Amino acid sequence: MDPDRLSEALDLVEVRSVLTGGIAARGGWWGRGPLTDPVKFFAVVSGRTRLTTDGVVEPIDLVAGDVAILTGRSWVAFEAGAAPRREVRPESDFATARFAGSDPAVDDVVIGGCVSVNEAGRTLLLESLPPVAHIRSSAADGDRLLAALLRLFDEATGDRLGSAFAIRQYGQLLLLEVLRCYVDQTLLPSGWLRLLVDERLRPAVELLHGRPEHAWGLEELARAAAMSRTTFAERFREAAGVPPLTYLGRWRMLLAQRALRNGDARVAALAAELGYGSESAFSTAFKRVVGESPQRYRARVRQKAVPIAGR
Repeated sequence: MDPDRLSEALDLVEVRSVLTGGIAARGGWWGRGPLTDPVKFFAVVSGRTRLTTDGVVEPIDLVAGDVAILTGRSWVAFEAGAAPRREVRPESDFATARFAGSDPAVDDVVIGGCVSVNEAGRTLLLESLPPVAHIRSSAADGDRLLAALLRLFDEATGDRLGSAFAIRQYGQLLLLEVLRCYVDQTLLPSGWLRLLVDERLRPAVELLHGRPEHAWGLEELARAAAMSRTTFAERFREAAGVPPLTYLGRWRMLLAQRALRNGDARVAALAAELGYGSESAFSTAFKRVVGESPQRYRARVRQKAVPIAGR
């Protein structure tokens, strides 16, 4: 797929990975805990483990370099080694001897984190991921995934100057490699990611993303993709999960939400910039998709972003 399109989309919905904790153990062990974040990831730095979670019948065997992304799950459990197994609880401090002194030859090391996304892109990301996505390091390009994982783990355990900044950056690189491998390894469900990787639809998607203010019609978009109107409409809906013009409306609303969060543009100017004939038409479309008026949305998200004194 075009890396620029993936980067553009990830920036728009502000996808971020946050490292939260992990397990380092050897021999027979098990661990279990609740999940509260909508999207979690777990990566095996060394060794191997078996993952189970609610809604998934068969356990998933993970080896070094593998990553599992869990969406909308309420708990996760791991086990490794032979019985009898002892319980191991996760730790959040990767600088401890338990992690920094781990031996890749004998220790199972699993790190975990959450994937955050702004509220504008939450639905786009969630609809593109299954309950559990298993990304294998043994597949093509898996070497880059493992390399990104090892860089992140080295920085997290090194306790060096500027490590917090480096962990954030390496966490982003790991997430990017995970998504790259995921779209290459699996048949994606209908949604945002599948649309981005469909090469036949790429010319039309580039038009929608590049000139969202234009009043695009099916004829123009189908011609750009070198398809008949019927074939184009069917293929687009199968890939995106919605018709082309519905997708265009959603894309415009993503752009609008970013502008309202981060800028001071007047609503009337934003409406014209995104191709609406009037501020009223834009506000009606915005409220239909987002659930509140542009002015109310801007006030709410900016209020949430203001730090509270004393915290």
